[in-house]
Amino acid sequence: MSSSSSVRRGGPAWLVVAAIVLLALNLRVAIGSVGVVIDPLRDDLGMSATVAGVLTTLPVLCFAVFGTTAARVVRLLGLDRTAAALLAVLALGLLARSVVDSTALFLVLSVVALAACAVGNVVLPALAKEHFPDRLPLVGSLYGAALMAGGAVSSVVTVPAADALGGWRPGIAVWAVLSVAALLPWLPIAARAGRAGRDVRPVGPSLARLARSRLAWACALCFGAQSAQAYAQFGWFPTILADAGLAQGTAGAMQGLLGAVGIPMTLLLPPLVARLGGRGILPWVFAALTASGWAGVLWAPTAAPWLWAILLGLGGCAFTWVLIMFGRRASTTEGTASLSAFAQSVGYLVAGLGPFGTGLLHDVTGSWTAPVTVLMLGAVLIGVFGTLVDRGGTIEYELERPAA
Repeated sequence: MSSSSSVRRGGPAWLVVAAIVLLALNLRVAIGSVGVVIDPLRDDLGMSATVAGVLTTLPVLCFAVFGTTAARVVRLLGLDRTAAALLAVLALGLLARSVVDSTALFLVLSVVALAACAVGNVVLPALAKEHFPDRLPLVGSLYGAALMAGGAVSSVVTVPAADALGGWRPGIAVWAVLSVAALLPWLPIAARAGRAGRDVRPVGPSLARLARSRLAWACALCFGAQSAQAYAQFGWFPTILADAGLAQGTAGAMQGLLGAVGIPMTLLLPPLVARLGGRGILPWVFAALTASGWAGVLWAPTAAPWLWAILLGLGGCAFTWVLIMFGRRASTTEGTASLSAFAQSVGYLVAGLGPFGTGLLHDVTGSWTAPVTVLMLGAVLIGVFGTLVDRGGTIEYELERPAA
């Protein structure tokens, strides 16, 4: 990754890569930091169980709704300036919600922080496409690992930070410091882009136009199928293991293992994409790993829970893979931003069915057999839609082909 190729794109390559990775590292802390302190938070704010349920559902809803606005924001501010602005808004939301005494205000400010994260989710593939078009798998694997690490680290560190600093409020407020730190490298990048007159302002295909693209729908449904699996795992995996007889602490550790194993494996994606890309092999590998993990949970949940966690974690690398594909299935930065917005908005709506449907099936049947079976079979969708994505061309070519 030569620095000369990135100087014209906003700064030295190392600075731009560091800025992209730091941006990704921030996009899950608003979620991971709250879940682990939900009990003292509810007690302090007088939050009901119903409202707490709304709070845990907000991320998926905000990612779906505000993801559709990302292209408009980038068109107004430019790509690099959008990255800087969303980090500033995220820091403000994280800090402000830690000091309010009203449940309603806490929810509103959580929406502010999550809206910034939603825009960040969408612009990451476009930033990689703009700054490193010839290094998409490498940069994608780096920001994919950072996304996972941000969620995991915030979940692990928030409680000790709260204990050390005197409560849940400073425990969740401290993550605003990380957002400010991530903002710093974006300031000179955005300034250089503005002076050079090249801060990208995508005017790619509209969401309505992308809705007529089979490739865009394949990207959206692949992203949604994988995300539904991920959110079902985050919400129910330790509960399923505990109900099967595993100790609560061990079940929680398995959840941690599931999340951690994907981080180093995501970094191995570049050579795998280079060797196997375009043949539909990788999405079926992810599907098979995910289905195998759920099969183990279904038939022998306590026999080797560490193995089921590892298999599910490896299957979860489909998340980073499909983000990389957004850049490869569009020929321009503008197209990448539009495709990312469409696929993530639709995909996160689909993702909400994972945890909700899992809980609903359990309530209806009184057993985990039906929901785990559905999740196991649902993993096949990653392979089906992922193959269409992997073997696809570009959305620009597909959309222009009828006219030609």
